[in-house]
Amino acid sequence: MRIVRYASPTGMSFGVLDGDGQVAQIEGHPFGQINFTGQRHAAADVRLLSPILPSKVVCVGKNYADHVAEMKTGDAPKEPLLFLKPSTSVIGPGDAIRIPPGSTNVHHEAELAVVIGARGARHVTEEQAAASIFGYTIGNDVTERDMQRADNQWTRAKGFDSFCPIGPWIETDLPGIGKDPADLQVTCTVDGELRQDGRTSQLLFGIPTLISYISQVMTLLPGDVVLTGTPAGVGPLRAGGSVTVAIEGLGELTNSVTGADTTSTAR
Repeated sequence: MRIVRYASPTGMSFGVLDGDGQVAQIEGHPFGQINFTGQRHAAADVRLLSPILPSKVVCVGKNYADHVAEMKTGDAPKEPLLFLKPSTSVIGPGDAIRIPPGSTNVHHEAELAVVIGARGARHVTEEQAAASIFGYTIGNDVTERDMQRADNQWTRAKGFDSFCPIGPWIETDLPGIGKDPADLQVTCTVDGELRQDGRTSQLLFGIPTLISYISQVMTLLPGDVVLTGTPAGVGPLRAGGSVTVAIEGLGELTNSVTGADTTSTAR
């Protein structure tokens, strides 16, 4: 099932996107029992937003060996390396990634994103982790690389408004994969050039390990998003360009890239 959050002339709603390109509106939130309102829209007639508004985005750094090597910042971590993105960094499909004023080194990072379900996750084991997962979506951990190196911690470099595109939907049951997306292709294309091409089978710490580890540190609430790490091939984004992250079974997430501005963006 593909869960979307969308804007229509009647406001913002959650819905289910079917194979015919129709969005069926659901009552309230998608967690728990899904009840349809009877309202339907053609997907072309609505604007897809970020499929969820998380209370926090928990990210995992250095979780692909080839990315660790390309960054030249030491050995791979012995335990998952965690950091946070603020909820205000989240944007949806088609929204613009905004380059901060004076910045010339903003990079894309294509990532599989895990969405936490209704029961949340607190002190769960790896065996219990799957029960805490609502579904999967696509993420882009946009990073200002000069700030990341200068600050020796990553909050500013990864926390700008628009630096966390996610979407275009949440897939609750990947065909043939179910709750264990252990070997999906992850790619990133910038202005038609393939930059990143990896597989989730290359993760140093798999999804059950990540969910369990994070849940020992902080409670994962329903709707929270975990970004699982990026493969090698990260590189710069330029204003006027476009970036597409694609994940096998999940589709594509495309965002434009612009210079900084002060306009608000519906998330």
